[in-house]
Order: sequence, then structure tokens, then C-alpha cells
Amino acid sequence: MSFGDIAARLKQARQAATPAQEDKPYDYAESYRLRARILGLLIRDARISAARTQEDCARLLNTTPEQIEAWEVGDSTPDLAQLELLAFYLDVPISHFWGMDTLNHDPTKRLHTQGEYMALRHRMIGALLQNARETLGLSRADVAQQANLDEALLAQYELGEQPIPMHELVVLSSIVKRNMSYFVETSGYVGELLKLREQFKHFTELDDDIRAFAANPLNLGFIKIAMMFGHMPADQLRKVAEGLLEISM
Repeated sequence: MSFGDIAARLKQARQAATPAQEDKPYDYAESYRLRARILGLLIRDARISAARTQEDCARLLNTTPEQIEAWEVGDSTPDLAQLELLAFYLDVPISHFWGMDTLNHDPTKRLHTQGEYMALRHRMIGALLQNARETLGLSRADVAQQANLDEALLAQYELGEQPIPMHELVVLSSIVKRNMSYFVETSGYVGELLKLREQFKHFTELDDDIRAFAANPLNLGFIKIAMMFGHMPADQLRKVAEGLLEISM
């Protein structure tokens, strides 16, 4: 950049610092540029807070890291659908992107929290494995022999001192007669999210007509009646069926 360019920018900055004239037209271009810059800062803020890279976001949105960088510096802006995916991926409310507040992020704190979560889950999975083994009356040596694992290593698994590789956990779950859902997290934010996604998967696998019926709010009463029947003891269901039969005759 030449000295003339710098001088011209300095002159523009001085002029912008003086009080605006009442008859001066509103500068829409400048307004859009500032809004794009603010949105870019909020995107970058959310991305850094979530410990994601520009490459991560680019893969999610099927675009390029250069495009993500362009958004973050305000050279271009995403559309609402792209922002919705980013909000989901970066774990922020969508309203974050039209607000004015940045997140108080600390990537080292997030990484520390993730490490604590992993350590806790290793202990919980190990405890579940031990409980299932003891419920069946199996010794650690029995299970280790059936899984072709070292008994000392199995002890480390059960104490949570070592994470259990997935392919070994599948074998161990079979030996202690538990399915894999027995070990999956079901509480807390991660557990609730995984459960919700699993429920949504089952919902999408329903027939189209059943899915449409269940998704219609007007049919909520029928669904609640079906749920009530589902929890009824068999003798009460028989009485209901007999009553319906009498009405129809």
C-alpha cells in the first residue's frame, strides 16, 4: 500500500469523525459492511469457543476454508440455513449471530472439561462391565479367558484406568449378556442429545403415513390414548376390549 493510499484513508477517517450533516444521505453500503463484520466476528467467536477449525466448519457446510475465513472477516456472509447448521455444530443459540455479545471462551477450559468427561465415562463403562459380570456370577478370569484378554488388562478396564477399545467392548458385552445400549450414556447433555438422535432415527424409519400421523399435533390425543393402553396390565386391557365389543354389537 502506497503513502497516498494511507493518506486517503486517514482523510476519510477524519471526515467520518466529524458530526454528520442532517441532510447527508444514509450510507447503506457502510451499514451492510459493518453488519457483515460484526456477524463475522460472532462466527469466529463461536467457532473458537467450540474449539473448531475453519476446515471443520467448511466440511460441515460443504464449502471451503477460504469461504469460512471470508465470512469471519466480513468479506461475504452466509445465509440463514448455513447459520442454523453452524449454530447446531458450534453449540450456540441461533440468536447468537444477530446479537452483540461475544462468548467468554477459554479453549483450554473446554479441553479440560472434555478430558474430565472422558475419564468419568471410562470409569462408568468399566463399572457397568464389572456389575454385569458379577451379576452373572462370572469371575474376571472367566471373562478374560472367553475374550482372549489379559486378566490384568480387564481389571484396568473395569477400574476405568484404561479405555476399552470398541471392538473389545462388543465382545465383552456379549459375554456378560448385555447389548451395547447398556453402556451408552443416557444422562446429562451428551446422553440426552444421543438419546434424542436415536429416537429421531427410529422415527424416520417409520412408514410415511405413521410418521405423518405422529407429527400432526391434532393427533396427540390418540397417541396419548395408545400410550395409556401400552402401560395397562393385561387384565384391564381385556376389560376395555370387552367393553368395546359390547358397544359395537
